[in-house]
Amino acid sequence: MRIVPTSCRGCYRLPAQALLACLIGALVWFAAGERVAVAAGETATPPRAVAVPGFWDPRRRPERPDLSRIGTIRFLTDLDYPPFDYPGADGNPAGFNVELARLICDEIKVSCTIQARPFGTLIDALNDNRGDAVIASIAPTAETRRRADFSDPYYRTPARFVARVDSPIGDVLPERLEGMKIAVIAGTAHEAFLKAMFTEAELRPYPNAEAAREALRRKDVDLLFGDGIALAFWLNGSDSAGCCAFRGGPFLESRYFGEGVGIAVKRGNDLLRLSLNWALFQLWEKGSFTDLWLRYFPISPF
Repeated sequence: MRIVPTSCRGCYRLPAQALLACLIGALVWFAAGERVAVAAGETATPPRAVAVPGFWDPRRRPERPDLSRIGTIRFLTDLDYPPFDYPGADGNPAGFNVELARLICDEIKVSCTIQARPFGTLIDALNDNRGDAVIASIAPTAETRRRADFSDPYYRTPARFVARVDSPIGDVLPERLEGMKIAVIAGTAHEAFLKAMFTEAELRPYPNAEAAREALRRKDVDLLFGDGIALAFWLNGSDSAGCCAFRGGPFLESRYFGEGVGIAVKRGNDLLRLSLNWALFQLWEKGSFTDLWLRYFPISPF
C-alpha cells in the first residue's frame, strides 16, 4: 500500500507502555473526531453502527479564508487505487478521492477539473504547474513534505485484525493471542508492529495479500493482520464470500502506520491549503463527508 510504510528497518522493540499509549491515542483520536453513523439502508434492530473517521475538532473551527481569490482548482489524481481512485465506466477518474474533490469545489463555490496521471509523476506535475492540488492518497512523510505542502488529513490507514466469522476470538490483546497463528504480509510495517507488540503470537509471513487471505480462509492461521483500508475493501466485496470479519482495533500507531492522508499543494500555496482545510471541516460538520464515507465503506476500516 503506498500510504502505509512497507517496511520498518531498524524498528526497535517497544515496551508495554508503548502499546498502552497506542491504544489510548486511538481512543483520544476517536473521541476528538470520530462519528458513528448507521449504514445506509440498514433496517435491522438494533442498527449496525459504522465508525467514520474524523480529524476535525468542532471546538477548533478553521477561519474562513478569502475564497474570492480562489479560481478553478485543477486536481490531479491517478487511476490505480480503488476505491479511492479508479477509472469510471466512461474512462474518467472516479472514486472516493474524486468525489471528495468535487464536494470541496462545491463548498468553495469554484469550478474544478480532475486529471489522472501515473502516481509517481503527480508531485512533479504539481510543481511544474500542471495542477493545483493532488488528491491521490499520498501520506505526508519527511520526503513528501520536502516536495509539497499538505492539507489537514482527511483519513488514516489503521491496522486491523481479521478472523473467520466462526472464530471465538474476540479481544486481541497481546496476552490473549499467545501461541495463535497470525498471517501478515512479509516485510511490511504490519509485520514489524506484530513483532514489537505481539511477541507471544506465532507470525506467519506471506509474500502478498492474497496469499495471507487464503491462509485465513483455509484455516491455516487464526488471524490476519494488515491494512484496514484494503481489508475493508476485501470484506465489502464478493472475493471474501462473507468468510471473515474484523476483530479488535483499530491500531493507529503513527510510527508504523503513518499520520494520515492529506491533499498536496505546491509549497507555499497557503491560500489554497487553508481553503481546503476550511472546506474539509465544512463537509465534516454538515455530514457530507460521513455520507460519502458510508457509500464507499459500509464495513468501515475503523
